[in-house]
Amino acid sequence: MTDGIELLAGFLAAAVRVATPLLLAATGETISERGGVINLGIEGSMLAGALAAAIGSSAGGPWSGLAAALIAGATLAAVFALVSVHAGADQIIAGTAITLGAVGLTGAVYRAYYGTAGAGLSIPTLAPVEVPVLAEIPLLGAALFAQPLTTYFAVALVPATWWYLFRTRGGLALRAAGESADGARAAGVRVRATRTLAVVAGGALAGLAGATLVLAQVGTFSERMTAGRGFIAIAIVVLGRWHPGGVLVAALFFGAATALQFVFQASGTAVPYQLFLMLPYVLALLGLAGAVGRVRAPRDLGRPERAS
Repeated sequence: MTDGIELLAGFLAAAVRVATPLLLAATGETISERGGVINLGIEGSMLAGALAAAIGSSAGGPWSGLAAALIAGATLAAVFALVSVHAGADQIIAGTAITLGAVGLTGAVYRAYYGTAGAGLSIPTLAPVEVPVLAEIPLLGAALFAQPLTTYFAVALVPATWWYLFRTRGGLALRAAGESADGARAAGVRVRATRTLAVVAGGALAGLAGATLVLAQVGTFSERMTAGRGFIAIAIVVLGRWHPGGVLVAALFFGAATALQFVFQASGTAVPYQLFLMLPYVLALLGLAGAVGRVRAPRDLGRPERAS
């Protein structure tokens, strides 16, 4: 019985830990898509943030790594915004190009900086921060109150994003830009500036998501280590109905699906572990298939602003 409780507690803690980078990236993508811009380059921003976190942490500690990751993610997003928002390029093609470029660039920089030996496990990481008393709660204590600071930030960001989107003038302008760029412009909203800021903010959060992978989970960097998590984050936005609360639930769902592989492996099930690695992606496909036609995206999502 005790072993079962410990296994469940470990599963819940792993689910929250795995969900953290997904939640950060999906929250950033929610902000971007609410403004009418779908950024497939979020995968590239995550990868750039992961490498920047590794290099920054190696040079100056975990906090330097987090700062470097924010800058790296925001920089790639700014390039995407320049091409798609200001130059009017197709957002899907531009985002895909950003991600492919990031894969090659991070691989080259990684080999140039760390050499053939790689980063190893020498990167300083973020230790879990326990909340006194609450961390001792059975089952939920380790999952909710003994996590790295990035997890607490990701959860706190959910109500903050909701408040910004639905209770501020800036959030109203952002949602107006995503619903009707022409109508928003007629009301005095600077659509391109609003969308650019949203995309850059989303990219910065994606960079922080990549940093979380390196500094709070894996403890090292490897090429293409994001492994499609940016695309999962986009699916989470859809399943969460472009609402921060829904995004939180969807991110935890995918975190739990990923953490299940640890449970199955620990139970000694004679099934190839690769099947469990597929589970989050299969669930994403099934979830999106069920969501099609039942949710409504921002009306101008993916449409470039017409020149006035």
